[in-house]
Amino acid sequence: MVECLHDPGTIAALKRAAADAAIARVEDGMLVGLGTGTTVSFLIAGLGRRVTAGLRIEIVATSHATVRQAAAAGLPIRPFNSLASVDLAIDGADELDVQLRAIKGHGGAMLREKIVAAAAAHMVAIIDASKEVVTLGRGVLPVETLPFAATFVAHRVEALGASVSMRMAGNVPYRTDQNNIVLDCGFGALADPEGLASALSAIPGVLGHGLFLDEIDAAFVGRRDGVAHLIRAAQGVIL
Repeated sequence: MVECLHDPGTIAALKRAAADAAIARVEDGMLVGLGTGTTVSFLIAGLGRRVTAGLRIEIVATSHATVRQAAAAGLPIRPFNSLASVDLAIDGADELDVQLRAIKGHGGAMLREKIVAAAAAHMVAIIDASKEVVTLGRGVLPVETLPFAATFVAHRVEALGASVSMRMAGNVPYRTDQNNIVLDCGFGALADPEGLASALSAIPGVLGHGLFLDEIDAAFVGRRDGVAHLIRAAQGVIL
């Protein structure tokens, strides 16, 4: 189901509903990886209320912004550089298809988010229905690159068929928390996301990209008629 949503108030309510559904799955004693973005902001606020009420968890943050929000909400934070695994990762997505493949990275944190997702026993995506797509590629695909290689990488990605623009922050290039460059790449509808992911990863200088193709195990989708729970299974996605 793909819904056209434009009202900011409605979208915010659906984001909150998806976040609340994921919060209900967080159990005492868990180490939880938290993504970055507006939907995760609702998640952090809700987890803060549960911690105040007695829930005992620790969290790993995937960005400086999430660290600040989590600290303000009273969530105990552990640095990921001392860890090899987490129990659960919860994150938003910019696009999500019916196979639970996603595009992420519009918030600039996709490299750390992918690392924490890989370390997680389970990953749950939380989105509002406006992020559901039939085919990935409605928007741009972010690619994080070493600043030294930015022009080289841009030319290589253009050769794959994309229009490429360097993400800017005012008059200067946007920098990630790792001080890297982000190239926003428009491919249009992706007929072969797996092949594109392999091609991007093979370019020297590419440090990460926003294609999350097998990391997500389940998703909570805030829709007008309620929250849908999608689960990845061996034979496909269970609605």
